[in-house]
Amino acid sequence: MSTLTTTPALSKRRRRKTTKSKVPNAVWGLIGIVVFLGIWELLPALGIVKAEYLPPASEVLVTLAKDFTLTAFWLAVGETMLAWFIGLLVAVLLALVLGLVIGMSSFLRRATNSTIEFLRPIPSVALIPLAVLLFGTKIESSLMLIIYACFWQVLIQVLYGVADVDNVAMQTARSYGFSPFQRIRDVIFPTMLPYLMTGIRLGAAVALILAITAELIIGSPGLGKEIQLAQSGGAIAGMYALIVATGLLGVLINLGMRVIEKRILSWHVSVRGEIIA
Repeated sequence: MSTLTTTPALSKRRRRKTTKSKVPNAVWGLIGIVVFLGIWELLPALGIVKAEYLPPASEVLVTLAKDFTLTAFWLAVGETMLAWFIGLLVAVLLALVLGLVIGMSSFLRRATNSTIEFLRPIPSVALIPLAVLLFGTKIESSLMLIIYACFWQVLIQVLYGVADVDNVAMQTARSYGFSPFQRIRDVIFPTMLPYLMTGIRLGAAVALILAITAELIIGSPGLGKEIQLAQSGGAIAGMYALIVATGLLGVLINLGMRVIEKRILSWHVSVRGEIIA
């Protein structure tokens, strides 16, 4: 009897010890960054890569710190983020409305399936010549590419979300006399919301990529244009510093989207399980 009663207590203690001994993911992330920067620092120092092509990490980080004090740098960040926000917002609104309309009709789903599958794989960068012809180097060119790329990311998720709605719940809502708006609000939207948030999170990353790409190639104002100017002007350390800045911007966007997703979906089983774990 004593063995049976003490075994669960011992197992709980062992679990607590193993839990406490685990290294947090953030620490592993910092270790990875330090190792990466160390390798980067050694490559030009050992002559494996010429310093004129790949300056040491310390030089790039010093240049980046100087950029943080420049007004022009933050204006470029603001231009990039403005294109990112407007393009993502327009794409989400269009995809949400069209996704609901198409997803709620089996006829429209069948009628538009081939068109969606044809247009979705077209890379946004293929539209650069058209964007330049229509808008030149203005921010509208960046918006055109961002909206096109993000639209499909969100639309597909919305369609999956609408298709995942329980048919019994829909039939019950109809039998109780729910209007189409009530069915969308009370039945479809709660089921679709996790899919929608996934689409927005994916679209947020794609929007930043397309914003930088448009600025690099087209010359729209923003960080991408500053990278191109630094490269053409021979400021290689400044170019790498701006590239690192775009990476940091992407990390911040991803972290921000995950925080928003967790708060909005705090009621959902996937988020609750992640928090408990």
